[in-house]
Amino acid sequence: MGEGLIGARVSRTEDPRLLTGRTRFLDDVRLPGMLEAAVLRSTLPHARVVRVDTTAAAAHPGVFGVVTGADVRAAVVARQPVVWWPDPGAPIPSGYPLAVDAVRYPGQGVAAVAAVDRATAEDAVELIEVEYEPLPVVTTVEQALAPGAPRLHEDLPDNVGARVLVEKGDVAAAFAEAEVVLRESFRFSRQLGAPLETRGVVATWDPFTRRLDVWLSTQAPELVRELLGEVLGLPVGRIRVRTPDVGGGFGTKFDFYGEEVVAAVLSRVTGRPVKLVEDRRESFVASSHSREQRIEVELAARADGTITGMRGTLHGVLGGVVGSAGLSPCWTTAATMTGPYDIPAFRVDVVGVLTNRSPYGSYRGYGLPKSNFVHEHMVEALARRLGVDAHAVRRRNFIAPSAFPYPGPVFVHDGGRYEECLDLCLGAVARAGWAGFAAAARARGEAVGVGYSFHTEVSAFGPSRIVNRGGLRHSGFDEEVVRVDSTGHVTVHTGLSAMGQGIHTALAQVAAQCLGVPLDHVTVISGDTDACPYTGYGTGASRAAAVGGAALLTAATRLRAKVLRIAGHVLEVSPDDLDVADGVVSVRGVPGAALTLAQVGDAAYRRVDGALPEGETPTLEEREVYDPVNTATSYGCTAVLASVDVETGVVTLLGHLIAHDCGTVINPLIVDGQLQGGAAQGIGGALFEQLSYGPSGEALTRSFTDYLLPTAVEVPPFGIEHMSTPAEHVPGGFKGMGEAGVVGAGAAVAHAVEDALSDRGVTITSLPITPPALLAAIRKGTGR
Repeated sequence: MGEGLIGARVSRTEDPRLLTGRTRFLDDVRLPGMLEAAVLRSTLPHARVVRVDTTAAAAHPGVFGVVTGADVRAAVVARQPVVWWPDPGAPIPSGYPLAVDAVRYPGQGVAAVAAVDRATAEDAVELIEVEYEPLPVVTTVEQALAPGAPRLHEDLPDNVGARVLVEKGDVAAAFAEAEVVLRESFRFSRQLGAPLETRGVVATWDPFTRRLDVWLSTQAPELVRELLGEVLGLPVGRIRVRTPDVGGGFGTKFDFYGEEVVAAVLSRVTGRPVKLVEDRRESFVASSHSREQRIEVELAARADGTITGMRGTLHGVLGGVVGSAGLSPCWTTAATMTGPYDIPAFRVDVVGVLTNRSPYGSYRGYGLPKSNFVHEHMVEALARRLGVDAHAVRRRNFIAPSAFPYPGPVFVHDGGRYEECLDLCLGAVARAGWAGFAAAARARGEAVGVGYSFHTEVSAFGPSRIVNRGGLRHSGFDEEVVRVDSTGHVTVHTGLSAMGQGIHTALAQVAAQCLGVPLDHVTVISGDTDACPYTGYGTGASRAAAVGGAALLTAATRLRAKVLRIAGHVLEVSPDDLDVADGVVSVRGVPGAALTLAQVGDAAYRRVDGALPEGETPTLEEREVYDPVNTATSYGCTAVLASVDVETGVVTLLGHLIAHDCGTVINPLIVDGQLQGGAAQGIGGALFEQLSYGPSGEALTRSFTDYLLPTAVEVPPFGIEHMSTPAEHVPGGFKGMGEAGVVGAGAAVAHAVEDALSDRGVTITSLPITPPALLAAIRKGTGR
């Protein structure tokens, strides 16, 4: 049935292919004459490149091409682009796809080889001789900012890549008048998106048409096409980007990487298609890192718990080269640090610090998990200082429903019922009996606690004019095309990427309901810039269903009106008297007076004479470009039940509940899966995941032996409660929720651990909460 599909819990249409192995991932792409490439990567964190000798590698049997940083620099017209740089006056310390003058982080590419297969390419890479002159290393914020610190880029005065201020209201007055002032420092470790499928590209340069054809595992095919054109000096009309099935993205595959340019250059050099796929060990240093920040915050409040101001400094630990995401994840942390609270005065100085580490980039949640951790910790700390319940402080400071639309430091909160959501979560916790369980466990001498976190999520990203003002050198609109063919079936063409999140199913549900056809009559086509419409920002920032769904809904609504006009002409009735359902257009109240959608399609495409109203154009197709006027604010409350082994510092999660509002829910099954998947990644960041460097700047984390991910054993049972406050400015009322689960998880886990150890005075201000660190805090708190 087409009617009622929005909000229906239907199975994902993608799953049969995924579950039966009928998918095509990047490494499944096999082209005639294709070569495979490997990259020589620096093991040193910082060194001058004195000499690169590729003679032996080029002579190795089976090798067709070798390029160095100098070769690639000669083949491009621009450096690697930085898409988001909110400090317009600061020079951008980006680099070339391969190192030219110096390497600035362990894992940076120095040369690349294309050969008959990957093994041969790897053998040849080992034959490349590189002479390095080691340079001083800075790996931490403190080292990078110290007086006289070695500079990573000689054309910059110091190691500050950029600085930007996010502010609102009169902060000085708020702190001058404050009755309570709290101060805290937070540290967040480096993490990695770690999708199941590593990054990969297949590039083919055609010297006759001067066209570049790229297969790429990416979340943003149109953005990649634009950036490839910018770097290689090609018009985008000569570049085709195709995206096969994507084995997980999580932001890692949103960024633009040098390997994509290197593969294109190797294809031009060899005259053959070139595949370049990173192996898992490479991914730990070559794919973008995220999360690492140091944040110092002060909170001003009145004695009744009203928060009046917040200020601080945020240091983002960037890499030796700035990645395509630039400073934006750190800027986003500052821009969202007030969360769901009405804080009239705010000021945070965002400082991007260059270090000899891998480039900083995108990961699910972007800057939101850190901002959520900060504002929720400060709310809990204020409650402890005042001796009141933390939820009472939350309620006192929530943005009131009457205050929407509410201007935050950057983004406008469009609407919400925060207290109702908090009550929904508290009710779920009460029904689950967590308080009684924790009390009984404590009576037995066990450390069990319950923690909460209330989050907001900036979704439906983003209004192009607003994000352009914030430093984004790209748009935020979406374009969708929907067509009814001559058989009455529907095809949706979208520029959004499918990466396991169910976007094909969600868009099919929107189209099927609007056009009144069965779900299996809708086909969604994506992943080809030659065949699909332009999507500005790509699939990220919780925007696909909200912005893409809104564009599709508007286009499909116009198409439905055309279907009814044609059917009304054939049936000789007013279109207002017609209904369409199950692929049949019928006259309301007149049994038997009906046309199938196939008959309407036949009239529009093949038998237009007499079947179309005067002035009606043939075909049934509509296109919509939707650029939202505002972001849409999803929100939720997370509760976690945790047990702590005080002898080992090991945390075991026993339960995880989320009360959530993402506006109009298209498919509850998909929404629940997204919330649970995000929560699992949030749990990983809270307890396990950490990229480590040695004292000399060497990368210590190079496999899943060292980088721990949560498994089914560590992830607790999930419970989810829904409420719906549709976004009034978004057609359909859709809001995003792809990152919601990860945003609130870290703070909720930390607060559950603090609650479990409340008698020991443990306070958590950094993530992840590793057993050694927690055990040290327990012993310090108990005087041991």
